[in-house]
Amino acid sequence: MMKKNLITAAILSCTAMTSFTALADGPNFYGRADLALTNSDMGAATQNKKDGLVLENNFSWLGVKGTEKINDNFAIIYQMEFGVSNFDNSDNTFAARNSFVGLQTNGGTVLVGRNDTVFKSAEGGFDLFGNTNADIDLLTAGQERRGDGVSYYSPVMANMLAVNATYLVDDNYDTVSDSMYAVSATMGDKALKSHNFYAAAAYQDGINDVEAYRGVIQAKFGNFIVGGLYQNSESLKEELAHLKGDTYYVNLAYVMGDVKLKATYGHDDSGLGKIVNTRTGQVMSQDDTDSVSAMDARKDVTDVDIQQFSVGADYRMSTNTLVYGQYTRYNGDMKLNGAVEDLSDDIFTVGVRLDF
Repeated sequence: MMKKNLITAAILSCTAMTSFTALADGPNFYGRADLALTNSDMGAATQNKKDGLVLENNFSWLGVKGTEKINDNFAIIYQMEFGVSNFDNSDNTFAARNSFVGLQTNGGTVLVGRNDTVFKSAEGGFDLFGNTNADIDLLTAGQERRGDGVSYYSPVMANMLAVNATYLVDDNYDTVSDSMYAVSATMGDKALKSHNFYAAAAYQDGINDVEAYRGVIQAKFGNFIVGGLYQNSESLKEELAHLKGDTYYVNLAYVMGDVKLKATYGHDDSGLGKIVNTRTGQVMSQDDTDSVSAMDARKDVTDVDIQQFSVGADYRMSTNTLVYGQYTRYNGDMKLNGAVEDLSDDIFTVGVRLDF
């Protein structure tokens, strides 16, 4: 009851009304093709989980979206987006991405379907290496896109503050949690345009059987952009209850014309990020025990300590074309069944991104 009251309170906390001028727009077709050539020593962070020289498809997608005005106060919004994997040898050409139907009103927007949770979206524009082998989800739990959910986004109050919530229909999930929800509050502008700063606080309980809270801050000073993220995470599964701890990131970018230079440093000891899960599966496969999932095997993972250091540069050749290069060093280890397993990796990447 307390959890449901918390969700209701978060939603009702927004009482301000803003002007609403939605017009019919769409359907609009859009997409992204993002391909990179990568060399990795271990392969736990690459998209296809392979080491050596690989071609990575960094979450290319196709989608259609639009808005249909009902009257001056209401509009229906919709989006259907699919990940596309037919650049490589994958048998799964399409994958589910954010797809929903929603209602936009003076009092906020409600989306029903599959969407990034408000805990995930609280990162704003912090992740300088997002959707690559240096994404913050390699160390950080809670970066979830989930279906069978309802999300609410408040109007921006005083041109500054927004309050948001996500609730998942738990009957459609195999979960140990009584309910699955997330709430967030954001201030400023994640694009750092209308404001030169962005800040967020978020909490989730039960989503992917993880309880976590995070704080994010990012600010722009002239050509420099600096940011920080802190998160505490804990698995709610009894067999994984030992997996808990802290994750933090700091990053820096310098923008000069069409070039962005960027660097990030991260550390995690929770063991709930993707790289630990993938590395566990790799070790099990080497031991001919791949009949058991890596998620199940993490019950034997302890003493996770991993650092990430990434540097890179983006060059915008045109409005819709970006080329990039980056280097990432993962350094650390964990224990699996008491044996120390190396989590270190050196990854070199060059890629191109086309938006349309």
